[in-house]
Amino acid sequence: MKHIFEKGTDLIKPTLLLLHGTGGNELDLLPLAKEIDKEASVLSVRGNVLENGMPRFFRRLAEGVFDEEDLVFRTKELYAFLDEASISYGFDRHNVIAVGYSNGANIAASLLFHYQDALKGAILHHPMVPRRGIELPDLTGKKVFIGAGKNDPICPSEESEELKFLLENANANVLLHWENRGHQLTFDEVAAAAEWFRKQI
Repeated sequence: MKHIFEKGTDLIKPTLLLLHGTGGNELDLLPLAKEIDKEASVLSVRGNVLENGMPRFFRRLAEGVFDEEDLVFRTKELYAFLDEASISYGFDRHNVIAVGYSNGANIAASLLFHYQDALKGAILHHPMVPRRGIELPDLTGKKVFIGAGKNDPICPSEESEELKFLLENANANVLLHWENRGHQLTFDEVAAAAEWFRKQI
């Protein structure tokens, strides 16, 4: 997978896995990582799927309708890539925090839904529920920040509440942060995520 790795100045801190939104690339969320933790290592990945020329992490059948078969395949692909990257770059595979926006937040949530040891935690900006009707692994000890917009036309409030419920039902520690905005990522939301990271991780 196309990616950027930047070695941090404090290798004890979690490696930040950056996952962009639809049409983005591995450069998009680098400024976000600096707001969260300037000293942490960063692994920023580009999605392997193209939709009308726009990079994504998995296919969808329509707006808000995921191609579940592809989602499962791409989640496994990303999980395997993290294993390989941890060996190549020498970071602790069990100390990775995902930071995703929109489509990137969805694939990060899918990692949590499918693999108990994929992530130590996650910052999910405007995610949806990746899959329904499956049993989640035991996520005891996992910490998750969900950033949501009360007026988000792509991700309704109920979607955010359901994701929080499903993760908490799997024993994750979840904070759901609301902004009176739409689907865009705001500075206030990023600041809230950074504050949560400092206190929780």
